Amino acid sequence: MSTWTLGDITITKITELESVGNTELMLPQATSEAVRRLPWLHPHFATEHGLLRTSIHSFVVVTPTRRIIVDTGLGNGKQGRPVPAWNGLDGRYLHDLTETASPPEAIDTVLCTHLHVDHAGWDTRMVNGTWVPTFPNARHLFARTEFAHAQEAEGHGTSQLFADSVSPLIEAGLVDLVATDEQITPEVRLVPTPGHTSVLIESRGEHALITGDFIHHPVQLAHPEWVSGGDHDPVRAVETRRSVLDELARTRTLLIGTHFSGPTAGHVVPIGDGVYELES
Repeated sequence: MSTWTLGDITITKITELESVGNTELMLPQATSEAVRRLPWLHPHFATEHGLLRTSIHSFVVVTPTRRIIVDTGLGNGKQGRPVPAWNGLDGRYLHDLTETASPPEAIDTVLCTHLHVDHAGWDTRMVNGTWVPTFPNARHLFARTEFAHAQEAEGHGTSQLFADSVSPLIEAGLVDLVATDEQITPEVRLVPTPGHTSVLIESRGEHALITGDFIHHPVQLAHPEWVSGGDHDPVRAVETRRSVLDELARTRTLLIGTHFSGPTAGHVVPIGDGVYELES
């Protein structure tokens, strides 16, 4: 587990799954040859052979008034996921979460940056053959636009997330739909990073941004023009990456990557015209 402190806030990473390679669908332009040209990615973010390292994890954000979990990973026992290794998991996620002094019952806010299967799976768990809320005392906050995208995917039959991870929350009355710039606490607010949502944390003059999926891997600091399969509007996604990376470098805001492996966080450093590295 990694923990960062910003003023009065602590942010702790809970890792569910790490992997190497198999990123053709996520970032098809990130060939091993292209990745090897960026030696700063090794060893934390890529192998010496140019294979990308990725991670699926959550962040527990503890403020003076709230205990928030940002994104909830894949979940145990889920089926119908697009990556075979994501199905039927039986991992230590809840055990590791509890070790941070944040057992599920202590979480009062669940904040999913978006409703993809690797960001909302632990919203529920199986109990006696039924999917029930994992965090029964928490309000589950979804940006309205993200919720609408997930509903559309469900209607087209391209996602099973609603059935096993969202509908049980709705039935339990635990869901709040919010704006993409919603202020969650005095220190935590959503930030629209189209077509995704990020989380900005500010305390005592220190700043951090949890990325959501507007950037999938640190390699996109060097190549913000590389698009992923999740970029439904590639042109807008590239524009967003460029503008946000420029702002992060200018303000020295800590970048905390939703899928960044290893140290996971660092400062964006410009090394050329619109090209950056992560200083971790």
